[in-house]
Amino acid sequence: MSEGFHLHAQSHPTLTESPGGEMRRSRLRAFKVFLSSLFTSLPACIIFFLLTLLSTLVIGADMAGNYACHLPIFDFDLSSALLNDLLRHPAGLWAGAPYAATLLGILFAHEMGHYVTCRYYHVDATYPFFIPAPTLIGTMGAFIRIRSPLVTRRELFDVGIAGPLAGFVIALPVLFATTWHAGARLVQVPHGSIVLGSPLALTLAARLLHPSLPAGRIALTPAGAGAWVGLFATALNLLPMGQLDGGHIVYAVFGRRHRYISFGFFAALLPLGILGWPGWLVWAALMLVIGLRHPPPLADEGRLDRGRSFLAVAALLMFILCFTLTPFTVT
Repeated sequence: MSEGFHLHAQSHPTLTESPGGEMRRSRLRAFKVFLSSLFTSLPACIIFFLLTLLSTLVIGADMAGNYACHLPIFDFDLSSALLNDLLRHPAGLWAGAPYAATLLGILFAHEMGHYVTCRYYHVDATYPFFIPAPTLIGTMGAFIRIRSPLVTRRELFDVGIAGPLAGFVIALPVLFATTWHAGARLVQVPHGSIVLGSPLALTLAARLLHPSLPAGRIALTPAGAGAWVGLFATALNLLPMGQLDGGHIVYAVFGRRHRYISFGFFAALLPLGILGWPGWLVWAALMLVIGLRHPPPLADEGRLDRGRSFLAVAALLMFILCFTLTPFTVT
């Protein structure tokens, strides 16, 4: 989920401009208008949600087969045989419903947390927009676009924390329930399989419910995998960088000192990507494109009240429970 502010830099007139340059500018403006109309169209949002539902159902059906065979849940194999079988027997997609419903439920709750809070403060925001993709998890996530500035740090904090909090309160109980349901079922890990990392939430669930089993070997159900992905998405969004949800929260708490925290975490991602999961390098590059700074709210003054300060600590605890240094490894 990406959600944030978009500042428009003031343009300066040029003395001369080639016809080709003007044509490129015109095409770029037309493309931006098209994207803006796409993101604000309720029918388009519904269509893309249904496409994301389809893509996650396909991934979930593959996961259901892995779970039945005691294989790692993300043993990604969207072979032509599987796709042809689903085309011949579309009812097989129902096997992917536990994963799709769990993941999309978490993402929807996350985005609606932002959206409802924006409506409460009379902030203009688009509907949640889902992105289908043939990836390991079946989607590139979801986002809303905020089209008017937030006025105070309190509004910034409330909008920033509402999404992660709403998704977390769904993902955590599902993770515990599916970990309990796994019982003593262990997963076989053949060579070349994708193995999930164990965030602190999963480690605690395993130790409380199955103290004799290693968290990394418990066979997650497809619904449990959806909860795992939801927690991973929550951790990414709570990174205190730029205009991620964590960046909003950090700016609301620390003000302009946000820049030091943001650049510090960006620097930390580089060795994590080199020594651990290479995906952190991709995330660092993405943050360079999105931006590491955060624009101030219109009234950039005052401190948060005690209740919101406690919620900021809760956001830190959520991040610690959801974060894992190496989300994916290949045996």
